[in-house]
Amino acid sequence: MRDEEKLAADEARRIAQHESVKGEIREKVHAEIARKTDERGAAEQADAEALAETLKRKAVREVATTEAELDRGQAAARASQVVDYIFFLVYGIIGLEIVLDLIGARQTAGFKRFIDAIAAPFLAPFKGLMPTPGVGNFRLMLSYIVALVVYALLHMAVNGLFRLMVHRKTAV
Repeated sequence: MRDEEKLAADEARRIAQHESVKGEIREKVHAEIARKTDERGAAEQADAEALAETLKRKAVREVATTEAELDRGQAAARASQVVDYIFFLVYGIIGLEIVLDLIGARQTAGFKRFIDAIAAPFLAPFKGLMPTPGVGNFRLMLSYIVALVVYALLHMAVNGLFRLMVHRKTAV
């Protein structure tokens, strides 16, 4: 949640800076045109107009680039939220599986079978990875705990990739 707040604050700051830069450039272009028009003759008038056109094109290019970056950032933030939701669902399913095995839930119970079926694709690579200590029906599935850690690391890596895609280059 904190990363989302930071991202939203950063996004708001960038939009405010973007609007401020647009306004400053607009004012400078108008001031330059007015100044050049007032003090120059016909030949210099054409130079002032060419300069104004160049500044205008540069400002438009910068605005378009910044808006594209803002759009890309918003899309990446939305995708990151979807990825977070999916990983949190996986964490919940694996956590339920661990708790049900830890408290000795019956394998024939409908809910236990349902959770087993949903968790199977996520836990299959980890089955038998670690020993399973237990007493009677109560088991501590260490392999499933390792699966939670691995999925958490994968989750962090995917979110890091999204951050790399969003951050602006400041130096080459």
